[in-house]
Amino acid sequence: MRKNQRLAIIGGDAAGMSAAVQAKRRNPELDIIVFERGPHTSYSA
Repeated sequence: MRKNQRLAIIGGDAAGMSAAVQAKRRNPELDIIVFERGPHTSYSA
């Protein structure tokens, strides 16, 4: 049995969220965690 792969992204701005979305599209079973220093992260509809 293969464990899920994990991806850590540093920075929750537009570029970080874009990277997370692209990685999730390529591998839907990927576990993603995003680290953001500030109180807000970027998102779009």
